[in-house]
Amino acid sequence: MTNHWIDIINSDCVLIMGSNAAENHPISFKWVLRAKKKNGAKIIHVDPRFTRTSARADFHASLRSGTDIAFLGGMINYILANRKFFQDYVVNYTNGAFLVDQGFSFSDGLFSGYDATARKYDKATWSFQKDAGGVVKKDPTLKDPRCVLRLLQKHYGRYDLDKVSSITGTPVEDLKAVYEMYTATGKADKAGTIMYALGWTQHTVGTQNIRTMAIIQLLLGNIGVCGGGVNALRGEPNVQGSTDHCILYHILPGYMKAPNVAMPDLNSYIQTCTPKSDEPQSANWWGNYSKYIVSLLKSWYRDAATQDNDFCYSHVPKLDVGQNTSIMNTFDLMYEGKMKGYICLAQNPACSMPNAGKVRQALGKLDWLVHANIFDNETPSFWHAPGMDPGQIKTEVFLLPAAASIEKSGSLTNSGRWVQWKYVAAQPPGQAIAVGDMVYRLVAKLKELYKKEGGTAPEPIQDLYWDYGDGKGGFDPLATAKAINGFFLEDATIKGKAYKKGQTVPSFGLLTDDGKTSAGNWLYTGMFNLAGENLSARRGKADPTGLGLYSQWAWCWPVNRRVLYNRASVDPAGRPYNPARPLIAWKDGRWVGDVPDGPWPPMANRQKGKLPFIMKPHGVSSIFGPGLVEGPFPEHYEPVESPLPGNPMSGQRINPAVKLFKGAADPYAINDPKFPIVCSTYTATEHWCTGAITRWMSWLTEAMPQAYVEISRELAEAKGIDNGDKVRVLSKRGAVDCVAMVTYRLRPFQVQGKPVHQVGMTFNYGWRFPPDAGDSANLLTPTVGDANTMAPEYKAFMVDVVKVEEAKHHAG
Repeated sequence: MTNHWIDIINSDCVLIMGSNAAENHPISFKWVLRAKKKNGAKIIHVDPRFTRTSARADFHASLRSGTDIAFLGGMINYILANRKFFQDYVVNYTNGAFLVDQGFSFSDGLFSGYDATARKYDKATWSFQKDAGGVVKKDPTLKDPRCVLRLLQKHYGRYDLDKVSSITGTPVEDLKAVYEMYTATGKADKAGTIMYALGWTQHTVGTQNIRTMAIIQLLLGNIGVCGGGVNALRGEPNVQGSTDHCILYHILPGYMKAPNVAMPDLNSYIQTCTPKSDEPQSANWWGNYSKYIVSLLKSWYRDAATQDNDFCYSHVPKLDVGQNTSIMNTFDLMYEGKMKGYICLAQNPACSMPNAGKVRQALGKLDWLVHANIFDNETPSFWHAPGMDPGQIKTEVFLLPAAASIEKSGSLTNSGRWVQWKYVAAQPPGQAIAVGDMVYRLVAKLKELYKKEGGTAPEPIQDLYWDYGDGKGGFDPLATAKAINGFFLEDATIKGKAYKKGQTVPSFGLLTDDGKTSAGNWLYTGMFNLAGENLSARRGKADPTGLGLYSQWAWCWPVNRRVLYNRASVDPAGRPYNPARPLIAWKDGRWVGDVPDGPWPPMANRQKGKLPFIMKPHGVSSIFGPGLVEGPFPEHYEPVESPLPGNPMSGQRINPAVKLFKGAADPYAINDPKFPIVCSTYTATEHWCTGAITRWMSWLTEAMPQAYVEISRELAEAKGIDNGDKVRVLSKRGAVDCVAMVTYRLRPFQVQGKPVHQVGMTFNYGWRFPPDAGDSANLLTPTVGDANTMAPEYKAFMVDVVKVEEAKHHAG
């Protein structure tokens, strides 16, 4: 989240899209309802289903799953055509005035530079015109046809109301209502916020879904302000903290890039990853890249890391150039028999991964599988799943009993980036230990074995600093947290102040690239103050701003800043755009309010002032965003599996940069009449994720006992299905028997003049327990994901639904 949970109360309009917040993020929804009560905030819910969130909203609009960009693209068109944008904000704080390279173009669904054979773009023309000094040319009048705003208007001028309605299935009058309601926030004294979750990310255009909304927020001036932002609703299992600490394959802690073989030494890595900028008022904070990577290497390798050996950079594994090691690719290699072993911690991929039948077959081709969890689930028990022959499976499985979250201490980072320390509430039963303990003991044993026996390339293991123990053979979460924060490794004087060896570094502004500091994650530097106090354990309840910042409650990365890019909430002279909600202000030569995005004066001070978007090389936010693989402007593409034979917007049917899996185990239903119904997956209130924890709770399985499919009354009538009937849902990849839930919550869409039906299933079930619960909806989902992140396309794929007794006649 750019903002935080409590800040939602400051909003004048809350758009919830790609989320069922009332059921899946109920604490967030508390603040939504308070915004409605306090400010008279309007609540809009856009979702294929009418849910509990819809019931509390002022307005619900339905749309066909997979058409969010068309819906939002229509809103961009509406903003520009009706001059609803906040011009002062767009000119000063976005790249809307930047002039784009003359070679950049867009035609029939493709941007300039596309290579159809490689399915990728050469982005050379996705750039800006510059003067002789390397500074981007700009037109603050926004009239030049090559300026970003004019190109944006040309691109989204195609997304008129009738076209958008024909793609999304959303009635024109509903589109108008949503657009008018939300764009009313494009004023200095108003703010609108977006709340989204997996309903946006789990598409082949998931990242671009979010980009489209970010563009809307920038046009309306809703980034960096109270009650605004682009706010992801992250999950209970510390999703935000896990991402911060590089659970994803392509990043290092703190969102630094994973090195590849084209960066053979530290200097080449730093030069490649550090953005350059000639903009005179850009802070270009990523210019400090060298300090963060060196401090990370010192945290990992401590005394072994010196300037003479590149701080042990050679120890860090390198990806091949272009290599994608996402989990879908991992299981593809496993399915091909190219992996020996797999360690799976606190997950259930045999139910949570797309094309789960392929995943289960892949697990059977390993030599060994280690799984840690608090209960048995379908992953360690894959070998006796339905359709599996234990006699043909060689995989040796080790199931390790893990402690539950309440049985261990440590930090949790919520969606708003607030890091909160928690304590042990109960001891784990029997031999169960925390997963952190397992990893700590495993690596300690590896170090012991390498020291004793040697081996291939032993140095990365032998040199690894691993002194995070509790003195009892396990790991110490507090010691680990301090290592993440970082230490002064030598006495140092920085900016005229002396620091002692062993003190915790109180701010990432003090990290150095000479080996004198360590930090396991630069974003978390400051979680401990200079005296070593754990600020995430604070529980101060004072809120002098009255805006819900609560700056003494826990700690928020970065540097306890509660709203990111908050200097965009003031005009170029530092005066709050909305004096009624002054997030920060420039008074008497300093900033007051929230922790500002840097200490510099506001941009009106041409000598010392800096632009507010400090993590961007040009100092402003990106309406034109060349960083993503499929285009600098989001464009509507159909899901890989779609009810339409083509794309109504262009001749390019699907995302041109998406990876398609070619194996026989990965069939796609492309315009296949056998599978005419759109399906989307989601979760039930009563269960959590794949149900690997909650299905063992008798009172929860009693409340929601088995797999079901929600279908509209119209589809049920056409299929001769009654509420409660046993039905089979079939896709190109598999079938799931479940119960039909005939409901008013779904209705057919009118798409391109024809009815399109959509059904929905939860992914909360599996065959392991209870015995009559059914199996995973992910037996149906396709192996395909977002072109940037590889997040699977769980939310839009094609199926059929038939009664169980008729299923044998269905040619699947």
